[in-house]
Amino acid sequence: MDSNRTALPFREFSHRISLVFMLTLAAALLLLGRAETYVFDRARQVVTDLAAPLLEVASRPVAATRRIIERTDEYAYVFDENERLRAENARLLAWKEEALKLQSKVARYEALLNVQVDPSINYISGRVVSDSGGPFVDTVLVNVGADKGAESGQAVIDTDGLVGRIVSTGPRASRVLLLTDLNSRVPVVIEPAHYNAVLSGDNTAWPRLEYLAAQSAVSPGDRVVTSGDGGLIPAGLPVGLVIQTSDGSLRVQTFSDRGRLDFVRVLQYEFPAQVKRQDPPEVLKGPPVTSAPPPEPVTLPGPGAAGTAPSPQAGAQ
Repeated sequence: MDSNRTALPFREFSHRISLVFMLTLAAALLLLGRAETYVFDRARQVVTDLAAPLLEVASRPVAATRRIIERTDEYAYVFDENERLRAENARLLAWKEEALKLQSKVARYEALLNVQVDPSINYISGRVVSDSGGPFVDTVLVNVGADKGAESGQAVIDTDGLVGRIVSTGPRASRVLLLTDLNSRVPVVIEPAHYNAVLSGDNTAWPRLEYLAAQSAVSPGDRVVTSGDGGLIPAGLPVGLVIQTSDGSLRVQTFSDRGRLDFVRVLQYEFPAQVKRQDPPEVLKGPPVTSAPPPEPVTLPGPGAAGTAPSPQAGAQ
């Protein structure tokens, strides 16, 4: 009993001490809260300075991992972008090749149109599809046939001038006899003196000038064009320039180059064989011819009249 009575006051005393300690601590904290804040700021700064290296060391793996993930995403994007650019580059290269082909084709067509031809002459554009030249023949095939109006004898020109003439036609192709062929004969005119001659091929690169007047003043460099004689080839088509070989003969270096034949034009030229009739002017006509009046009818007298001749019927009787 005595021990219990002694323990009870001790517990009450300890509780009171605890209460007093807590109150004192609360008062101290209250006083500290109202004290100058720079003490706490200084303490916070010290703690931050101490924790900063640790936080930096701890954040390095996280930052490295984040950079690796970002680089991986970038590499994946760059790879996809590279594949897309390669495909686009391939398409652009294909378009570029097609554009260059079309540009070259248009340039050749424009050069072909630069050859001056009489606007009244129709033509068919075509392309050389085969070169069947050899030691004994100089001909080419063009993809213009009878279905497009090609006929034997029509002149063929390219971007530089006269190439030759058609010698045979098929449904879709024609054979062109070049100026250099042994069988080629084209009437030409040498400018500016306007001397007539015949351009004769002999299977060499430079056709000869034949039937040229002996007193003609032709010199190397003179321009040669078609004369139109014979009505087969129109006049004025450019042919080439006069050159003089080592043996003194005059030949023609043609404007058209067989090695560069590509696009050509087949001229649908028709010689004007029908000429309209034209009456002479009035001043050249003679005086107008007046027609004579018709004779008056003669009345024969009746039978039995005096001084009249008998009728043929009466004499017959």
